Order: sequence, then structure tokens, then C-alpha cells
Amino acid sequence: MQKKQFKYIFLGFLFFIVSGVQAQIGGNEMDERALYAMTKQMSQFFSRFNNEEDQFGKKYHSNTKEYRNNTTRKNVLPLLFDAQNPRTGGSLQKYFIDDLTKSDSNFMKFTGGLWYAEVSSIFLHNGKEVEIVLILTVEQEGLGSKWVLTNIYYPTFSQMFPTGEIVEREKHFLHPMSHELDFMNIYKAFQTPEAIELYASKEFSPDYLTLFFYEIKKGNLLFKNVSTLKFHIFQIKNWYFEVSWFNRSGNNSGWLISNLMFVSEQEKEALLKFYQP
Repeated sequence: MQKKQFKYIFLGFLFFIVSGVQAQIGGNEMDERALYAMTKQMSQFFSRFNNEEDQFGKKYHSNTKEYRNNTTRKNVLPLLFDAQNPRTGGSLQKYFIDDLTKSDSNFMKFTGGLWYAEVSSIFLHNGKEVEIVLILTVEQEGLGSKWVLTNIYYPTFSQMFPTGEIVEREKHFLHPMSHELDFMNIYKAFQTPEAIELYASKEFSPDYLTLFFYEIKKGNLLFKNVSTLKFHIFQIKNWYFEVSWFNRSGNNSGWLISNLMFVSEQEKEALLKFYQP
């Protein structure tokens, strides 16, 4: 008798769960169509950007006419933009899409380089909680690939190497005849440790990634967690765009283009200095 009662209770509970899930799918909380439309992964963003799958996740075979079809792309690409952001809409978006779809070479490649992850992370630095931005890119290795660190941004490090004015630099130098004095005057360089880099070659550039690794190895920096993530894409000629995560209801959600800029390849080289080692 107890087994029979338990069976009815279990079946009733199961019916309650299934009914609840169906109600959620059919209601506003979780619309099935919106779920499929969401760009849930960056690899899916690549596929949709290239028109290798439709806006609901259906993959196109490479032998079909739909695969990388630029006519279809014109209709799909607007769905990959943050529709609530006026900076990425209007005539700029139209010009971008027209520029993309006029050529059969404007497709993104996962291992094609020139795209970077910006990972804002929380660390403990000497016991104090700080935020450090990690820059990573995909690097090929053997038959596969992996994410690698290329740079970091941490104000504490950059403040250690302020850009000196010409007048300041004129105060910090070793006379060209110092070698005749057996460099006895080199003590000057160490009297002002905050300006020690001014005694380096003019080609010197501080390597913040090495400083980061040093602090990690010394145990002064301890990782806690990732706070935010976005991606920076430089693969398309004369364009830069940013991809961010949007968690909201409706069809315009997931990984979407949140910033768009028309930049010359020369301007792009200047921007890439922040991301590349």
C-alpha cells in the first residue's frame, strides 16, 4: 500500500515538474525560439558571422549554396549587433555589412590571429584586492591551438614607468666619456630608483607581462576570479569591432557586437600595440 501511495506521489511530482518546464518554455521566462536565436558561444558567433549556420543554430554544409552566402549574410549580420547600442547601428553598421559582403574573403577564422580576449580578473596583490586585465590570443601548436597570454594591464605597473618629459630626461644621463672614468659616475643611476629606466636605451619599453609573471612567482599576486570578458576583433581589413556578452530576454542576446570602428590598417597597427607582446 505504501509503495502504491509513493508511486502516485512520485508521478504527481513528475507531472508538476514537466508542466512547469512546459509553461516556462511556452511563456515569457524562456521562449524556445529566443533560446535558439541567442548566440551562446563565440564559436557560434564566428559561424553566424561567416554564415556557416542560420540564426537558429542550424549548420550549413560547406557544399550547399547557403554556406557563406553573402546575400544571406546581409540579413543575418544585423542580428549579431547589440540592437540597444546606437553607436553600432545606423549608417555605420550598413557600411560595415556592405563592405563585408562585397567580397568572398571577409570571413573570420578561429586560428587566424588578430583577435583577442580581454579578461578582467580579480587578484590579491600583497593582500589587497585589485583588478588586472589579461589579454589572450589563440596560438597554433602542432595540430591544435591554445590560448596564450600576450599582455596585461595593471595601473600599478604602468605608474612605475611614467613617460618622462624631455627636460626630465636631460637630468638623467651618463656622460659619453664615462668609460674613461671606469664608470665611477654610474652611482647616479641608482640614486633615483624611480627614474632608473631613463638610463636605458631609447628603444626600451617596459614589459608588463614579465613583471606580472615575476609577481606571481614571488607569491605577491594571487588569482581570485574572472569578473568580465569581452573580445576584440581585428581580422577584417579596415575594421575593428568588440564583442560582449548580453544576458537578456528576446532574440537580441548572447555574444553581440558592442563597438564598431572604421580604422585604416596603419591606425590598426597602433591599436594592436596594446594587445600584442
